[in-house]
Parts: sequence; C-alpha cells; structure tokens
Amino acid sequence: MRLVIARCSVDYAGRLSARLAPATRLILIKADGSVLVHSDGGSYKPLNWMSPPCRLAEEPGRWVVTGKSGETLTIHLEEIFSDSSFDLGVDPGLVKDGVEAHLQELLAAQVSVLGEGWRLVRREYPTAIGPVDLMCRDAVGGSVAVEIKRRGEIDGVEQLTRYLELLNRDPLLAPVQGIFAAQEIRPQARVLAEDRGIRCVILDYESMRGADDGALRLF
Repeated sequence: MRLVIARCSVDYAGRLSARLAPATRLILIKADGSVLVHSDGGSYKPLNWMSPPCRLAEEPGRWVVTGKSGETLTIHLEEIFSDSSFDLGVDPGLVKDGVEAHLQELLAAQVSVLGEGWRLVRREYPTAIGPVDLMCRDAVGGSVAVEIKRRGEIDGVEQLTRYLELLNRDPLLAPVQGIFAAQEIRPQARVLAEDRGIRCVILDYESMRGADDGALRLF
C-alpha cells in the first residue's frame, strides 16, 4: 500500500470527462494496481479512482493511470507532502456473518435453484483479491460466479465486478457471468448490477432453511 498526500488536480477521460480542481488530497496506490483519490471530507468513497487492471506511469509532476478500456486518470502533482509505502501482507478476507455464511451453504447445496441443470464447481473459489462465494457451471457448461450478501449494496456489486474482471482473464473459465444474490438488494445496486450484465437474485432465507413448507423458492 502506497499513501501519498499531495496538492494535486485530477482529470478523468473515458466514457465521460471529469475534473477535480487543485486541492490537498490523499492518493492510494494498492497492491492490486488500483489507484484512488480521497479528500478529507465527504464520505468514505474516493473522489475518483481507477480499478484494476490498470497501469500507472509516473512522470515529473504528473501521473497517468490507464485502464483496460483506454480510459485515463491524470493526476497533476503541484506539491507532495508525504509519500510512504507499507507492506500489509495477505489479507484473510471478509468473514461473513452467520446469515451470509448459512445462505452460502444452503445455495451451494441446492444450486439447481439458480437454473435447471446447474452444478457447483466450488465454494470460496480463490482469486488474487479474495474468494468468490460460489463458482458454478450452468446447463450449457458456462462459468457463473455468485456473490452472496445478506443485504445487497453497491459495494457488493463492485466487489463482484472486480472478481469477474479477474476471472475473465482465465481462458479456462471465460466467459464468466455473474449473479448477485441477497435477501434484499437496494435499487441503486440493482441498477448498477444490471447495467454491468450481472443477474440479481432475491433469496428467501426462512424458506431456504425449511422454516415453512420445506420448499426452496426465489422471488
């Protein structure tokens, strides 16, 4: 992890253009290649960022981050106040709460509910940035990555998107489709998922664990 505090302006050029006027900001360069620009106020989300895979080219007074589709994030550095790097080691990943863990267990045991003729390849399928909850094959043998949440938020869609970007680099798996499954999915998360070609599935936890008539249903 590299942390840089600098007075800078930022220009993004891609499907649209955006600019951040000069100000003092925190720039994060993570081991997975992502670059994030934060302010000291607002929310926890970055003002602008580039997700991996991307390439950072450092020039005097200017950094240019190029994404996989050719979009660029150009950081114009006026003054650097601090530049530090830290080795955080291997992260063990997020430990799901009891409901999420149980949902994963139930869906893994009854994966055919997602589609006729589907089969489970593996739970906790490993990637370089963490495990995908379920890796499946559909009826025609296509790869499907399933991310399971108790409550589906935009962050969960972003997480699955990053997994799909990595998994689709593997010629033995590609093309890999995505399913975002949760007990509740926020409208904004659904819009983002569907825009990225990710299928959303609402899970009825009580029904899945057989609390009523023992039938497994998706609504």
